[in-house]
Parts: sequence; structure tokens; C-alpha cells
Amino acid sequence: MNIETQELTSCEVAADGCAISLGFKDSRGEPATIRLSVGQVGALVMTLPGLISKALQTRFGDRSLRYAYPLDSWTIEQSTDPTQGMMTLTTSDGFSVCFSIPRAQQSELGEALAAQPVAPVTLRAN
Repeated sequence: MNIETQELTSCEVAADGCAISLGFKDSRGEPATIRLSVGQVGALVMTLPGLISKALQTRFGDRSLRYAYPLDSWTIEQSTDPTQGMMTLTTSDGFSVCFSIPRAQQSELGEALAAQPVAPVTLRAN
């Protein structure tokens, strides 16, 4: 069954925290809801950024395009696991993603951010 949506109308967390419901209007304007387990939502969230980039690349015929989120702030924290740190990246509209980072990778990331670009960067505007 294919369902085409007109608009997203609501996003809710189930009372027990085990699922998320997404409300929308279908192509006829009728309300509908999809309920996903937290595991399903996690898999979907991991898939969406790649799908958005692939859609842009297909639409504009440019395989170098990526959907980029403007970074507003970041937070570095210690995980309860002493071998891991946590880095949260947040946009100005409140979208955030938290990554766990092994200690060695934290050093590599810091060095990469501090290093000068090796090749000139080509900027392209859409």
C-alpha cells in the first residue's frame, strides 16, 4: 500500500516511551497515523540523511551534493563508559544528534578540525 501525504500534522511519543506516532493528512486530506517502535524510528533516522542526499544528487545530477544542516552549537561530554566520549551537534532550529566517540577518534577529530584543508574547496550554490 502506497500512501502519499499532504502534510505532517503531529509527532508524539507513546505514554510508555516504546513508540512514536506520526500524524499526517493523506492525499485526500484524510487524517492518518503511523506508529513506529523506537527501534524502527532509530533505523529510519539512520536512513533518512542518506536518502535526502541521494534525492538531491538525482534531482540535480550532481553526485557531490549533500544535504547539510547548519551547526549552531556542540557539546562534548564524558560517557558513563570511560573509553567513550559523547558529542552532540545541534542546529539553530533544535535538531540534534549525539554521537559516541572512542578516545582515539576524539584526538583524530580534533586534529582534523585544526588542520588546514589540503585541497582548495570548490563552493557551489543551488
